[in-house]
Amino acid sequence: MKLISPAKEATLSIIVPVYNEVQMLPTFHHQVMCTIATLTNETIELIYVNDGSKDSSWLCMQSLPCSLPHCRVRCLNLSRNFGKEAAMTAGLDYSTGQAIIFLDADLQDPPELIPQMLNKWREGFDVVNMKRSDRAGESAFKKFSAFCYYRLLTKLSDVELQQDVGDFRLLSRRVVDAIKKLPERNRYMKGILSWPGFIQTTLTFERPARVAGETKWSFLQLVGLGLSGITSFSVKPLRLATWAGGIISTVAFFYALFIVFKTLIVGESVAGYPTMMLVILTLGGLQLLAIGIVGEYIARIFTESKGRPIYIVMDNEMRAAQENDVRELHHG
Repeated sequence: MKLISPAKEATLSIIVPVYNEVQMLPTFHHQVMCTIATLTNETIELIYVNDGSKDSSWLCMQSLPCSLPHCRVRCLNLSRNFGKEAAMTAGLDYSTGQAIIFLDADLQDPPELIPQMLNKWREGFDVVNMKRSDRAGESAFKKFSAFCYYRLLTKLSDVELQQDVGDFRLLSRRVVDAIKKLPERNRYMKGILSWPGFIQTTLTFERPARVAGETKWSFLQLVGLGLSGITSFSVKPLRLATWAGGIISTVAFFYALFIVFKTLIVGESVAGYPTMMLVILTLGGLQLLAIGIVGEYIARIFTESKGRPIYIVMDNEMRAAQENDVRELHHG
């Protein structure tokens, strides 16, 4: 079999963002390589992106074996933790494949589904979305909140987003080229991956529980990511705030007229302190909420105006199978 050259474009690029996954990496790499071993007609690059891990994930990924002749492994080491969205962007920028697949290192995205995704791509689909029919190992609260969030985001977003579809999906090269032209630095990848459109299909799968380790997303981080998704792909919150202000102002105006006429005609005793406080607190809360929504959008404008890079690559290594390794693989 012919060895894949480090300079040769691959048929498939598999991008794996990594943050503190030293426990999972050997098992993950083994399972991915078992799947890649069956795809002998493809040239494949496996891109690990270390997103500033605090454990020894970088050293671990550097030692992962690469013995398949049609596969090469590339390891990118970001200078600090820029976040998963930035790590995914780095993977896209360094990928050469005609098809690109994102995989999480926790094995909740089953690598054995890659051949099915490639088959759909060869049928002419530019995007193969992987929809989760079940979310094993997650609490009832997280499942319910995810259910509500994706449906809220779909209603608010100006872009059609697939419900219950995460980062696990296949993109064709022309979709990736379109995404790479997007200049924004506040990146909500689930929205960005859906924005170009093109010809899409969806496959369903049951998402397994994590084999080892813990999720790196806290509740507050998930809330922040959710707000990022809404403010990145919709201006409807601003419009809702405007409509709410307009409706409340109209009601307040007519209520003021009612109080004036009532006082002039029948008089009015000084009373209603609880009612007055309730109205003041309600209006104050709505005003602060509207200011907070406006602040979210202003913060995004501020971040974009600085023009800082999305990520910085500190180390970039590439390994392809060596002749001796392949010879040992075939005769071992």
